[in-house]
Amino acid sequence: MSKVSKRPTVAMPTVAEDRAITAATKADPDSRPLTPKQLQAMVSLKSVRGRPKLESKKLLVSVRYSPEVVAYFRSTGEGW
Repeated sequence: MSKVSKRPTVAMPTVAEDRAITAATKADPDSRPLTPKQLQAMVSLKSVRGRPKLESKKLLVSVRYSPEVVAYFRSTGEGW
């Protein structure tokens, strides 16, 4: 099996590129910087992804029955 990561790598901009990006956004009249209040309201993506946590978790239970018991329940019909 290959040990190559399937996740794409993120290349961070250099300091010069970051300065150029920042200057370009400040020059754009449609691009406003976020206010401190907006920055404070941001939530990390990890905290909102996935299924919501349940108040009471369900437990997985496994039970083994003899073939005779299973045959009896199956004989009772559909949806046994």
